[in-house]
Amino acid sequence: FVAEKCRLIIFAESIYWPVFSVATAAAIVASQATITATFSLIQQALALGCFPRVKVVYTSRSHHQIYIPDINWILMILCISVTAGFKNQSQIGNAAGTAVVIVMLVTTFLMILVMILVWRCHWTLVLIFACLTLVVEGTYFSAVLLKVNQGGWVPLVIAVAFFIVMYGWHYGTVIRFDIEMHSKVSMAWILGLGPSLGLVRVPGIGLVYSEIATGVPRIFSHFITNLPAIHSVVVFVCVKYLPVCTVPEEERFLVKRIGPNNFHMFRCVVRYGYKDDHKKDDDFEEKLFDNLFTFVRLESLMEGSPGSDVSSILNQQTIQSRDAMWNNNNNSIPYSSADLSITSVDSIELADSPMYMSQPLTCSIPTSSQLVEIDEIEFLNRCRDAGVVHILGNTVVRARRDSNCFKKMAVDYLYAFLRKICRGNSVLFNVPHESLLSVGQIFYV
Repeated sequence: FVAEKCRLIIFAESIYWPVFSVATAAAIVASQATITATFSLIQQALALGCFPRVKVVYTSRSHHQIYIPDINWILMILCISVTAGFKNQSQIGNAAGTAVVIVMLVTTFLMILVMILVWRCHWTLVLIFACLTLVVEGTYFSAVLLKVNQGGWVPLVIAVAFFIVMYGWHYGTVIRFDIEMHSKVSMAWILGLGPSLGLVRVPGIGLVYSEIATGVPRIFSHFITNLPAIHSVVVFVCVKYLPVCTVPEEERFLVKRIGPNNFHMFRCVVRYGYKDDHKKDDDFEEKLFDNLFTFVRLESLMEGSPGSDVSSILNQQTIQSRDAMWNNNNNSIPYSSADLSITSVDSIELADSPMYMSQPLTCSIPTSSQLVEIDEIEFLNRCRDAGVVHILGNTVVRARRDSNCFKKMAVDYLYAFLRKICRGNSVLFNVPHESLLSVGQIFYV
């Protein structure tokens, strides 16, 4: 017996280091998988507006790799706290087992919803899948319930903490968005101000960022009632993160005109998916103005065409396809933006009018709509050269005195704290500080 025990000890000592190496490598792989999954979940929650804005670093241009410093620090603190707090292998195992079983149950319930709502499976197939899966997972879950007081409470506490943060941020964001939607200015008020908006129109372009995609935001009226001047061209920029994977580049910018032409007011809705690069590109401003100029050209074409509805909202995909056609037809010919629009109009008139089919083209005389287009593009270029100012709203939401305790805690403390520690809109939109103008206002809910 003694000899057998000695052999077992020698065997255990001989395989200790190989097993230790394999276990260490497995822990490294598991930790990297946890970090990657956490970064991906936080990024998608940011895109859907369910998590406070944190810094996202894109570590690769060719691959979609991200790094979130704040979340990395939180994971490190949690890992050290759990390891140093338990000092027991079995309790750490119970915590990990509870987390895994809960994830399995949540995944199963979500899969059942997908089968019912998305795949439209027959109820018998859904019932069979639910019964077979829940029988196995229910057995594990019943065993995990006995380990909640032995370390299994840790993942539950962490989940509740993240739920409170996400719910508080979402609750405050929805309230602030509803306030901005109900307090937006009507177009009748803007039209009543006249082409000069009742103020001095200074040279330059003002980009007014807002979360609403319709109407005029309240920060604009708040701005012009406190300052005696506004820029010659005003563009309301609305950045939207859609619950889709990605938005094609040709469908990203949607441009329309607000009010008459002499007001020089536009709206640009920029759409991103949750897998798109949320950090604005360095040429974001360049792309915005390119789409704005393209809109002016196409609007002039529609005004010159019989039976066109100028007041309708133009689809950006049509604009981009028109630009692609122009570029393909004029690859070897240098041209300016004005020459491009005139040549395109003439080519359309020749194709639609049979009276020109038998006559050679000798010269092209710009029409009144073409001249208006050229003048407006030159005006936009001059205003752009004069300077571009980014106007951001800083809306502060406060609970009324007669509000209940839950609302005061959620709005005045939790949401206010999260907005204070999260990244501001100027950092999110990559706005240069020298051309930033912040407009503050307080709303009581």
